[in-house]
Amino acid sequence: MYRKFLKSKLHRVRITGKELHYEGSLTLDPELMTAAGLSPFEAVWVYNLANGARFETYVIEGRPGTGEVILNGAAARLGEVEDEVIIVAYAWVPQDKLSDFRVRLVYVEEGNRVREVKEAAVS
Repeated sequence: MYRKFLKSKLHRVRITGKELHYEGSLTLDPELMTAAGLSPFEAVWVYNLANGARFETYVIEGRPGTGEVILNGAAARLGEVEDEVIIVAYAWVPQDKLSDFRVRLVYVEEGNRVREVKEAAVS
């Protein structure tokens, strides 16, 4: 049996840009992606704390060291620059691998700079 768990969370990052006329996705600073254990083209959910919007998309690498979090395509209509969002990814974990599975939680400071990364066990 597989169970679905939170895999990664970028907590309260701020949107830094919007590109409506782009093919779609979420551009992230690679430093944020690495901290959260996210890969290019990996599916994520974005939860906008300012307006309640919740949507699924995928991540693409932005420019390193910029702190950028850019909504692209249709997602650009679901947030404004400076809105705080939570970005999460989930994983299906085999029941017998739960003891090895860790959730990665990333907390940021001003400019979406990584302040702290925590790992948590699910069992």
